Amino acid sequence: MIHQYDPSDFLERAKYIPVIDVRAPREFAAGHIPGAHSMPLFTDEERAQVGTRYKQAGREAAIMVGLDLVGPKLSWYVKEARKIAPHHEVLMHCWRGGMRSGSLAWLLDTSGFTVATLNGGYKAYRRYIRECFRRPAGIVILGGMTGSGKTDILKEIEKQGEQVIDLEGLAHHKGSSFGSIGQKPQPTSEQFENDLFPFWKQIDKEKTLWLEDESRGIGTVNIPEPIYTQMRQSPVIKIEMPKELRIQRLVKEYAGCDKQLLRNAVNRITKRLGGLNTKRSLEAIEKEDYALVADLTLDYYDKAYNYGLSKRMDNTVFPLKLPSDDPVANARKVVEFATNIHASFSNPAIH
Repeated sequence: MIHQYDPSDFLERAKYIPVIDVRAPREFAAGHIPGAHSMPLFTDEERAQVGTRYKQAGREAAIMVGLDLVGPKLSWYVKEARKIAPHHEVLMHCWRGGMRSGSLAWLLDTSGFTVATLNGGYKAYRRYIRECFRRPAGIVILGGMTGSGKTDILKEIEKQGEQVIDLEGLAHHKGSSFGSIGQKPQPTSEQFENDLFPFWKQIDKEKTLWLEDESRGIGTVNIPEPIYTQMRQSPVIKIEMPKELRIQRLVKEYAGCDKQLLRNAVNRITKRLGGLNTKRSLEAIEKEDYALVADLTLDYYDKAYNYGLSKRMDNTVFPLKLPSDDPVANARKVVEFATNIHASFSNPAIH
């Protein structure tokens, strides 16, 4: 018997049962449930062929084309499923929970597998996680100018037992024009949301959730609108660190990088940096004077950050001076600071 589960139950079972995604490779690449295995019923070209036939001659004709394409591969599907699920238990879905997942579920069920499908398919999953993103959370934003070491501080805050979601880590991007250097290729915005969901789903609403201050876009991906709206309404602890220390941190981070990548990053912000400072920055890269590059680009980033901060709600920004670049000590100071001023926050989750 083939069971059907709604997204919540499906994802709960997916923690210990393999998930097979039978959509075409292009669909899978655009976005998929984290951890799912791609076992497409049709290749991209075959899917287009079936779709064309459907438009030209209707459903029955398209089904016949599909059967002709799938028939020779039936044993392959079973063999692949056995590799994915050696215990012969799988969860399966397609786009809408229709014929593609239904056909392969029947085949695997006939071959001795215990099979369950996702009611409504991947489309229902996407609708479900977007709705979950609307749930309120007790967010505190860690802000501060570029080079302040916010990500490292958040990692230390997490080690102290606090709830933290590393948005930049999930996005494979550090947010600035230089943010892709040394990072893996970015996911699609859709996949970013899929990867973010398991972390968002497990947060304790009674505890503070720490997030780094971000623009809506992190590189090429976007923070889900409901979460970003909450972020913009949440209190910000703005850490203030001497520019000299921030320059030193940036030099350590980027000095060994490919010069062409650095040049590309500078050229992307030419309009904002200005012609003269762009020229000086490029010359400094050639001379390997990375401190000067950091100094010149920070002038732009500092102005941009302060402008964005000025757009926040009144009385939600709390400055905290940090005289040293010690993530462990700074994390303790940030958490203590948040505790000491909890009465000033409009967010009751901070305690």
